[in-house]
Amino acid sequence: MDRKLKAFEELLHIMDELRLKCPWDKKQTLESLRTLTIEETYELADAILKDDKEEIKKELGDLLLHIVFYAKIGSETKDFNIADVCKGISEKLIYRHPHIFSDVQVTNAREVEENWEQLKLKEKGGKGTVLEGVPQSLPAMVKANRIQDKVRGVGFDWEEKEQVWDKVKEEISELENEIKAGNQDKIEQEFGDLFFSLINTARLYGVNPENALERTNQKFTKRFNYLESQTMGLGRNLKEMSLEEMDVIWEEAKQFDK
Repeated sequence: MDRKLKAFEELLHIMDELRLKCPWDKKQTLESLRTLTIEETYELADAILKDDKEEIKKELGDLLLHIVFYAKIGSETKDFNIADVCKGISEKLIYRHPHIFSDVQVTNAREVEENWEQLKLKEKGGKGTVLEGVPQSLPAMVKANRIQDKVRGVGFDWEEKEQVWDKVKEEISELENEIKAGNQDKIEQEFGDLFFSLINTARLYGVNPENALERTNQKFTKRFNYLESQTMGLGRNLKEMSLEEMDVIWEEAKQFDK
């Protein structure tokens, strides 16, 4: 524990020095750091998807630096400091885990999530809403998944996960009807409904849709890069090749993924 505290103390000291002496660090504000923090968060997410432990460690450090940076700025304006940040999250964790720090009994992780959402509403004196904690700036897929998690926490969910497939089929049928009708605005709405139901289905089957889609993005990119490199190796251009010719190389690329 002493080693961990000493390392954190050293980071705080370095931040004090940077804020005092470095021209770039001195000019930063909460607002100027915001987009950089978002970028660092995505870099951490990429490292996690790659299961690169060394890179995860580095990106966690970058993100921790941002937290310390925000706290330093807060201390300068006397709004909050790193101690307030740590104390606040500690109190929240104790309050929202009564099954650990009190006498509440739970039998599984889902009950923990349900209790968590109920306690969040209670913190607001019963005046809060279930979905108000979902950031509006989240990417649409992440937001949809978070919305569905939130409403599940108060019992708004399918009784059996298999029931969701009827909803998916219903949304596909409605989309097909609007495509036939040619109403572009309705087509967009129905695509949205279909995506939302598919995200819901992924959640019910224990799959994070963002991670699943990103894995497919990376798989497709890898295969397409192979297709492109092989084509160039043959001294040809993709635009000059037929789809059938590209499919042959694409199937080769798929074999490397197995």
